[in-house]
Amino acid sequence: MVKEIIVTEKAPAAIGPYSQAVRCGNLVFVSGQIPIDPATGQVVQGDIKSQTSQVIRNLEAVLAAAGSSLDKVVKTTLFIKDMNNFSLINEIYSEFFKNNPPARSTVEVARLPKDVEVEIEVISIV
Repeated sequence: MVKEIIVTEKAPAAIGPYSQAVRCGNLVFVSGQIPIDPATGQVVQGDIKSQTSQVIRNLEAVLAAAGSSLDKVVKTTLFIKDMNNFSLINEIYSEFFKNNPPARSTVEVARLPKDVEVEIEVISIV
């Protein structure tokens, strides 16, 4: 199988030595996205709902560049700084994953890059 690096300007550039996503066969592995506005390169200000929404829009952009989409996501992993925000994150998450949602893990963490509140990574099929 060939490993294809996925890059798009419609999502934030990697802030370290990693790729936005890697496509291998019919699978796409999208690196964790945080609430950075790709147009400004800045963290989106606002509550956890607006941050979660930006994260998922960033995921959508990377998936599109890889020839996939949110409806083809099979697994998500959510990293959140405060489990008390779980229900608020779910409100936004469920707007994007309405039908046949993917498998999911959610982990509370001490700290995330740029001190954001949420980071999400996904695995998708093409």
